[in-house]
Amino acid sequence: MEKEGAVKQITASLNKVDLQNPNLSPLKSAHSTPTTTTLQFSSKLARQKPQKQRPPSLVSLCLGVVGENLEDIVADLSEIASGFPAHIKIGIAAIARRRKLLCDDVLIPLADSSWEILDVSGSDVSDLGLVKVAETCRFLRAVDISRCDNITAAGVSELVRHCKLLQILRCGGCPKSDRTARSSLGVLKPKLHEIEEDSWEDLDTAEIGHGAESLCWLVWPKIDADSLEILANECPRIIVNPKPSLFGYRGVEVPVEAMSDVALDSHFIKGIDPKTWAVRGFTPNTGSGSISPLDSTELSIAEKFRLAFLERDTRLAPKRAKNARQHQRRVERQWMMMSAEAKAIALASKVGKSRNSKN
Repeated sequence: MEKEGAVKQITASLNKVDLQNPNLSPLKSAHSTPTTTTLQFSSKLARQKPQKQRPPSLVSLCLGVVGENLEDIVADLSEIASGFPAHIKIGIAAIARRRKLLCDDVLIPLADSSWEILDVSGSDVSDLGLVKVAETCRFLRAVDISRCDNITAAGVSELVRHCKLLQILRCGGCPKSDRTARSSLGVLKPKLHEIEEDSWEDLDTAEIGHGAESLCWLVWPKIDADSLEILANECPRIIVNPKPSLFGYRGVEVPVEAMSDVALDSHFIKGIDPKTWAVRGFTPNTGSGSISPLDSTELSIAEKFRLAFLERDTRLAPKRAKNARQHQRRVERQWMMMSAEAKAIALASKVGKSRNSKN
């Protein structure tokens, strides 16, 4: 009787257990009906509405309006931009670059002393604008001057002289920019001056070196073999055209600014409608919001041949001049040896010199 009563009590207790109780331990709930739990989770996901895209900020909308009407305010840009913060100025410069409006008259009024990056690739900025910006923005760490036909080695030299913290430089991309990069190799390599001072105190205040002292990354897509060998032998610290890798490059993590497929100023135009810089026929990039440094209009075949001929002609001009001088001297020497008149003139000259020396 006692056993039967105990069995009835245990049976009644087990019947009261709720196997679907969410307060059970994870181990017990794992052994509960998985199909029901999965269906409940799937139904919740099905009921969830897709997240709506966040609307653009008021600052982005204002920048878009300014960018669309930028050509109308260029004349008064120095007065308008004087009260803008640094990130707004660089955003306007980024839109101007994409609209093919970036030049000295636009860049100089926008320059801010707190800028750390400068992207003027594919623009009409010249040495004058680059030097003025370098004098103002002395904390630049990354600069992109690729595909700039109006920038020469003189402008690069002033950039390196004023911006001692420059670590990343992008150049090349077109024949003129490639020539500028080749001419700037002597400027990019750091060198020491020969200085003689009376005391160590005077030596501390003197500049004992010149060149790109902090430059570590050089992005030059079509660098020639000779320039690459010069940099590898004389300045191995400068890494040319680094490629992104999970393990870095030579044990050093490659900065985003040193990757050629990322525009330096792309961060400052996030949230701005790409149609802003599509006013002049640009195709809006609806993907990542950044423009590749190689998205400029492709040159025609005739223009490429013309630029290649000019480059070859400029390169061979010193050699042609040297050959012309050698030919002239050879003709004069042959005339002196073969012509009786030339021999008579040479003999008379010697006689005259001897008489003058005797007197």
